[in-house]
Amino acid sequence: MINFSWMARMTESAERITLDRTRQAAPQIVEHLRERILALDLHPGALLSRSALQQQFGISQTPVRDALLKLEEEGLVTVFPQHATLVSRVDLNKARQAHFMRRAIEADIVRSLATNHLPGTVEKLRRANSDVAAECRDRNEPAFLRADRAFHHALFEQAGMILLWPIVRSNSGHLDRLRRLNLPNVGTERIVRQHDSIIEAIAAKDAQAAD
Repeated sequence: MINFSWMARMTESAERITLDRTRQAAPQIVEHLRERILALDLHPGALLSRSALQQQFGISQTPVRDALLKLEEEGLVTVFPQHATLVSRVDLNKARQAHFMRRAIEADIVRSLATNHLPGTVEKLRRANSDVAAECRDRNEPAFLRADRAFHHALFEQAGMILLWPIVRSNSGHLDRLRRLNLPNVGTERIVRQHDSIIEAIAAKDAQAAD
């Protein structure tokens, strides 16, 4: 049985987070909690105390409630009304579907970029992957995955498909956590090399190789 009171005390002891008062609070809470969940800092099954989150962010209950509802829409938390909010378990079926969607979209994106890309696209992708490589050298896995997401964001942006990015991101939570767990087996160096191969295929206008 999960000791909920112990887990709640862990949440309540979290470091105080200062929000940007020029931005809405709920999206910032979503970003912060999503990043911790994807990094497995908040592990599947962990209890999220609403009162502790209010104290941590120094805000009222409404933004916290809205943030948790958004994370529930993404499948990252499970809300039990009047009871508890837990970080969701990894759903393998949802992860498989997210993987299918991402493969289909991103394969088409890199083929499109290889066929026709704007001046500066290749250099922007190289810079993005240099950030991935830097985190690879530092052995900082959470930072590596953030840089990896930034690289994929750059692909969408350069292909003029940026409106698809939020859809992909909001459905990738289960897949991203599996990738985090499997990262030691895959190897960060291999991912950097694969990115390099994609970039060079785009530069060479070789759509098949990019795919």
